Amino acid sequence: MSKATDLSFTQWYCEGPNASYVRARKAPGGILDLIEIARPAGDMSRPAVPELVLYQDQIGGGCVRGNAGGGPFKQLSDKGALYLAAPNFANTVIASTYHKLHSLSFPVAHWQDVLDEAGGGSVDDLQLYRGSFHSPAIQSTLRNLWALAEEEGRPSRLLARAAGCEILAELCRLSGAPLISPRGGLAPSTIQCCQELMHARLSEDISLDELAAEAQLSPYHFARMFKQSVGVPPRVYLTQLRMEKACELLALTDLPITDIAIQIGYSSSQVLARVFFKYQHMSPTAYRRAVR
Repeated sequence: MSKATDLSFTQWYCEGPNASYVRARKAPGGILDLIEIARPAGDMSRPAVPELVLYQDQIGGGCVRGNAGGGPFKQLSDKGALYLAAPNFANTVIASTYHKLHSLSFPVAHWQDVLDEAGGGSVDDLQLYRGSFHSPAIQSTLRNLWALAEEEGRPSRLLARAAGCEILAELCRLSGAPLISPRGGLAPSTIQCCQELMHARLSEDISLDELAAEAQLSPYHFARMFKQSVGVPPRVYLTQLRMEKACELLALTDLPITDIAIQIGYSSSQVLARVFFKYQHMSPTAYRRAVR
């Protein structure tokens, strides 16, 4: 079994002898770390790290055996299968074939408040450390998170926090400790306050924690109640606001598209173009020509 390390999971993978196996990394400010790993058959054991790590098999078809914190397992993996590895446990895992994985690591200290929603729960209560499992909800969230990371270059803190809440809630549910469901939606005054805050800070990477603090709720409950009240999650609502503002600036000003992108919180005109096309089915330049 590998020895413990002071490095995070991402540091261990990206800065050590395994760095050549890393194909992509999307790291939203230490809230979550997304990595794509492609490596040959053989030993993929690692030392103990302080994060809860969720893996998804992107290929399937090989035999996987080892111990990820819940006791020995040996099974045939299939495409889309999920594996959860316990924090502070040195994994021993052997794969029989070439494999490609998407990994998502949760710094436990950062996410303990969400786990507390399960009635003082902890990562020890998850009970999913013994081999593969499937969850359409988690698979969908991972797929959307990775796709948006590709579009925007790096997930925003709001997106990362909301996705992490959804995944941890489902992990708790699968373990028999579902998070408490909110009753009712947000008060109209709270909705208005949060919407005004998003409008005022379109150019910033506003976090779910900040919005939840305005509502005096935990991030998990705020995200659920916002969607119940408004119809879409906070991250989707923020993107919708950004697209509305982009359309307004394209139609009413001669600002360069790069300047518009920065004004509404995107790092470049290329990032804006990708997101804009998804919502408007045309490029910002084509939209400007059409409305004029």
